[in-house]
Amino acid sequence: MRVLDLFCGPGGAAVGYSQAGFEVYGIDNVPQPAYPFDLEQGDAMVALEDVMFCRSFDVIHASPPCQAYTALRTRQGKDRTYPDLVARVREALIWIGRPWVIENVVGAPLRAPITLCGSMFGLGLGVYTLRRHRLFETSVPMVAPRDECAGKPVVGVYGTGGQWARLAPGGGGVKAAGADAAAALGITHTTSTADLSQAIPPAYTRWIGSQLLALEVAS
Repeated sequence: MRVLDLFCGPGGAAVGYSQAGFEVYGIDNVPQPAYPFDLEQGDAMVALEDVMFCRSFDVIHASPPCQAYTALRTRQGKDRTYPDLVARVREALIWIGRPWVIENVVGAPLRAPITLCGSMFGLGLGVYTLRRHRLFETSVPMVAPRDECAGKPVVGVYGTGGQWARLAPGGGGVKAAGADAAAALGITHTTSTADLSQAIPPAYTRWIGSQLLALEVAS
């Protein structure tokens, strides 16, 4: 089973699909030296226009840019605009007709997504549970484990540094970077804080991929 990993970034999602049993091929418009599988540098939206190419894969995963939906956008200048690609990506995936997954942040306009968090998979660092909520809209029904992060001391991974800084004054958590951040996310192929700040923990797509494979076996 092959998965096309669009807007692939440094490969957190890719590792999870590989762990589930998929062969992975990534496309991103900027160099991703840490990506651990076959990678093409190119425009994912252009790739989606090549229907025959996309149909050569069994599953298509897309993680379009999230900056248009994140709460941080309000801190980065009101005049700055970001691409809003979710609707266009969904339309293209429906037309292609392969099973598909769209991943994005809380606040993105996904339809009936499941939410995954590091607490569902035992991720974190020491006594701190990884709090990283991500939404997954899928073309086939999916289920999610129980979210366990509420009321626990948490570790966050974001920004460009701040190793073991407080998440907020008086808050109940910390912010990790570098090797600590990689450990919290369950990532072993990179320790770059820039790569990890938006990375999808592999456990998330291992969960998604396992369900996709189970559906394939059952069909």
